[in-house]
Amino acid sequence: MSALDNIKATFQQQSKLTILIILNVSVYLTLNIATNIIRVPLTEYFAMPLSTNVFIYKFWTIFTYMFTHVDLMHVLFNLLLLYFSGRLFYSILGEKRLVYVYVMSGVLGGALLLFLGIIFPETFAGGYLLGASAAVLGIIMVMAVYTPNYPVFVFFIEMPFKYFALLVFVTSTVIDFASNTGGKIAHIGGALFGLLYGYQLKKGNDIFEFSFLSRSKSKMKIVHKNTSSAGQRADNVDESYLNKLLDKISKSGYDSLTSKEKDDLFKLSQKK
Repeated sequence: MSALDNIKATFQQQSKLTILIILNVSVYLTLNIATNIIRVPLTEYFAMPLSTNVFIYKFWTIFTYMFTHVDLMHVLFNLLLLYFSGRLFYSILGEKRLVYVYVMSGVLGGALLLFLGIIFPETFAGGYLLGASAAVLGIIMVMAVYTPNYPVFVFFIEMPFKYFALLVFVTSTVIDFASNTGGKIAHIGGALFGLLYGYQLKKGNDIFEFSFLSRSKSKMKIVHKNTSSAGQRADNVDESYLNKLLDKISKSGYDSLTSKEKDDLFKLSQKK
């Protein structure tokens, strides 16, 4: 087996979340080694230029920028958020959707900034966009809509996930908007995609399946409200069992679930 085959096999054994983290870390290390040791400025080939006149010659950067960091604290903060929100996301919605939301949130964040750059060319001329923040905010916002009351702990304080998402958005985007305005506009684009995807998913419309799986409008299974006492009891049992599974994940992690519990979690999440 060649070295390339070994690398491919290693990646296939990893979760999609792990691969996203590895890609971010790899690009960070590569750029820092190239810039500070080899003295080869590679960052401009990964970061997205805000000027459309420059972007058309580096169009691939709308995908690469979301894996690009040059500052240690920047990459650590983004990857911590990605890890904790990503684990909750893929435990309920699956790993393929995790990658889809990450990429699409990043792309929409970059596209929004490019669009504003066309309207206000002097405002964003000469700048670059980099970092996973828009992509990560998209993931966070999906879960804020889809599982708004899932409990999380922030500095030992328990709060519903929707408030955690609001806290992250306010501290990373709203506060001091005049600083790094371009990056924060991309945050808004990523967050908007996450909210839209989560809202549609909650209604039973899976944009991911429409785009990549069926090529036609696909509906997730929806349980319609049953006004009968039997239907209400069934709904209450399902809700109670789902909360029990989510609480177990919160305390011991997704891997603590049995195979049956993982299957039950997936089926119950499709009913929500």
